[in-house]
Amino acid sequence: MDKLDSGNRLLDSLSQRDLKIIAPALEIHDFDRGTVLLEPGENVLEAHFPSDGAITSLVIKLNDGKSAEAAMIGIEGALGGVISHGQKPAFARGVVEVGGPVLTISVDALDEAKLRSESLRDHFARYGDCLLAQALQSVVCNAVHDFESRLARWLLAAQDRLRGRELFVTQDFVAGMLGVRRTYATSIVGAIERRGAIRTGRGSITIIDRGELERIACDCYAYLRRHFERVLPGVYPSFGS
Repeated sequence: MDKLDSGNRLLDSLSQRDLKIIAPALEIHDFDRGTVLLEPGENVLEAHFPSDGAITSLVIKLNDGKSAEAAMIGIEGALGGVISHGQKPAFARGVVEVGGPVLTISVDALDEAKLRSESLRDHFARYGDCLLAQALQSVVCNAVHDFESRLARWLLAAQDRLRGRELFVTQDFVAGMLGVRRTYATSIVGAIERRGAIRTGRGSITIIDRGELERIACDCYAYLRRHFERVLPGVYPSFGS
């Protein structure tokens, strides 16, 4: 087995030796959008590696019903018990944002694999660092940047993971992920559309001018990409690659 070619870049960047350790325990599933993979307070039993076309999210929901995305996880990463040893309760809800194939491994099997390989432990620990960086960046971004730049950053990140121009997401969904009212999200989406960066359709947003969208986006987008490249070179995706 020279290459897994799973469609998940975190897995595909493993060494051949580590690949042989982990591959037999992986199972592929096709999850629909909205599928809940983790619930707060429940023990995390599995780790999920989104493959081509699938995106998952860690979502924090408050008692007043409001919610916001803490991290978007696609082909560059994994959702679930990747770092910690043993079953631990989840803090956030893990949900499928864009449906598609997902490779799944039990936490017990993953722990056993990591015990057999120091390089495998290091690989996933490095990803844990990147995931923490993304969550911290999300906190700061939500606190200091305006919604237009945050939305542009979110659309760029989604396109990187999907590798297409058309994103099958609704404005309702985007508003929920970014923690704002739908009416406000609609007005900002319209403003970005008038600048020629995107085109909206029924249940979709198409990126027309990525360069313009990058000019609108906050610097959090580029900063997180650079951190990934320093810690896990070649794992973070980019549109067209």
